[in-house]
Amino acid sequence: MFKWLFSKDTDFYKLLGEQSKLTLQGVYALEKYMMTGNIEDGHEVNRLEKIADRKREELIDELDKTFITPFDREDIFNLSKAIDDILDYSNTTVKEMEAYNLQPTGELQEIVTVIKYSTDLIYKSVCNLNRDKREGMRQALKAKKYENEVENLYRENLAKLFEEEDIRYILKMREIFRHLSNCADKIDLAGDILGHIYVKMM
Repeated sequence: MFKWLFSKDTDFYKLLGEQSKLTLQGVYALEKYMMTGNIEDGHEVNRLEKIADRKREELIDELDKTFITPFDREDIFNLSKAIDDILDYSNTTVKEMEAYNLQPTGELQEIVTVIKYSTDLIYKSVCNLNRDKREGMRQALKAKKYENEVENLYRENLAKLFEEEDIRYILKMREIFRHLSNCADKIDLAGDILGHIYVKMM
């Protein structure tokens, strides 16, 4: 029994890296959709979200079976959940736009591009968990700064949106902006969790 508990060798760094890479790929697909307006590009976000869900299930299954983890198992779970939520909100953004028959705008593209930059930093920070911890901390903190930029764009574009006369369009677009704001909130959360992990490691 003790041999099984202590010999389990699951690479959680690798699993988290794979999950965060899929999330980054999904955000790249979202950006492409915002540039082309092609719903097939949007469906790529959904495809990647399903693959990422399976990767998270694999991680949680290994977490349940593994006695010793490289850092706090609760931190592993929470970081994986925050990374998962980033892609979930990217996916629901596409779904809502398709349901409301909305086309991408320059404003949406601008927000998604900032989300891409910050998600890239989250991915790099995750990859540094077992490498360059100081650089990983710097990347996590920088990702949080980008989240502030998204929130500024959200408020600015929401104010402009209410200058429109079509009430239905206003309500629909407000939901899309809200999804992207929620996505940025999860990036901020992932940055917080990473910072918390790095503080305990350093």
